[in-house]
Amino acid sequence: MISVKRWKEKIILGISLASVSFALHYLHYLIFHDAHHIFLYLLGDIAFIPVNVLAVTLIIDNLLNEREKKSRLEKLNMVIGTFFSEVGASLIRLFSQFDPEVDEIRQKLMVSNDWTGVEFHKTAQILKDYQYQIDIPRIDLQSIRDFLSLERDFMLRLLENPNILEHESFTELLRAVFHLTEELMHRKGFTALPESDLKHIAGDLKRVYTHLIYEWLDYMKFLKNNYPYLFSLAIRMNPFDTNANPVVF
Repeated sequence: MISVKRWKEKIILGISLASVSFALHYLHYLIFHDAHHIFLYLLGDIAFIPVNVLAVTLIIDNLLNEREKKSRLEKLNMVIGTFFSEVGASLIRLFSQFDPEVDEIRQKLMVSNDWTGVEFHKTAQILKDYQYQIDIPRIDLQSIRDFLSLERDFMLRLLENPNILEHESFTELLRAVFHLTEELMHRKGFTALPESDLKHIAGDLKRVYTHLIYEWLDYMKFLKNNYPYLFSLAIRMNPFDTNANPVVF
């Protein structure tokens, strides 16, 4: 109904503008009696329309889209930064404690001010080949459930942000965290779970752990390129650094 009403308004507007144009051309003819110049300039204006369309659609429109895209990206990365401050960094610290092979990549993830796009790219390639593991018998699943339960409302608010949908990999991370939260919350306890169920939970933990590291590295790259002062704190609080300290020495 609303769509039909809008179309009617547009049609009325179009007819009104065309009528005004016709009236002005007719007034010009009544005053100067020069149909030759009227049609000459009219034809010139019509001939220039494709150039106007080209300028608006291919140049101006693209510039506006790029500007809007950059604005959305900045807002999105603010959301991602909030996620890692509230939830993500803590989960990385927790999960990495129970990754028996984490030392294999720990040193590779010691991001510093000297890093360029080359180092970020090389590290991303290393992460693709890394065999993520979670030693499930050592993990305190109850503590993880308690932590995720406390942060559930916060993560729900993140999902309400429309910008999130434009970042597919981060959306997948949130889905993985929510799924893990639901899996843990539906169990009454964790002391007598069968081996098959523990294996299933380990798979959910591994999925979250994998997504977390990829997104964290990508977010660090964004900070390095755009916000040096935020990047400075982020590298001092690196969740893979066992000696992380916010104090600047």
